Amino acid sequence: MSGDLDALLRVTSPGYRGHGPPDVAFGTTASPVGTLVLAVTARGVVACSYEDEHAVFERVSRAVGTFIGPDPRRLDPVRRELDAYFAGRLRTFTTSVDMQLATAFARTVLSMVSAVPYGTTTTYQAVAERIGRPRALRAVGNALTANPVCVIVPCHRAVEDDGPGPYAGGTAAKQNLLRLEGAQAA
Repeated sequence: MSGDLDALLRVTSPGYRGHGPPDVAFGTTASPVGTLVLAVTARGVVACSYEDEHAVFERVSRAVGTFIGPDPRRLDPVRRELDAYFAGRLRTFTTSVDMQLATAFARTVLSMVSAVPYGTTTTYQAVAERIGRPRALRAVGNALTANPVCVIVPCHRAVEDDGPGPYAGGTAAKQNLLRLEGAQAA
């Protein structure tokens, strides 16, 4: 955990003493597509984000509203799975996911892209049609871009008809993930 995050925890979580299991485990991990901010609740990974640590911390503290701090015992299994994925040894994440930071519509969209197999893609249009909202392309795109559990919930596998489309980690990160998976066009 970075020194900045440790200082943030002391200021925003008055009960934080740097020890004891928090309700939400919080930390970062380095990846080939950038630093990922992780948050894990008792239900699963609630955040795997490219955003700044402070932004993720604030969103998690507002939505979950519990004691947040470091807990390697809960973060390390997620880090190991991410490392295995980036090394090409893992195709399906087994870690549980907690989607409470996503809207109901986004959960529907993200559930749909979770079924897209490793190494393949689908289009925003196909996702919109599968959820019964064929004209909701912008809403589908927004839900994918706002995915709170990037990489683990593979929103990068949904592409626009004419290219990769936007991604929370940037277009280059999305292209790198698709290349890592050897993804074929939808």
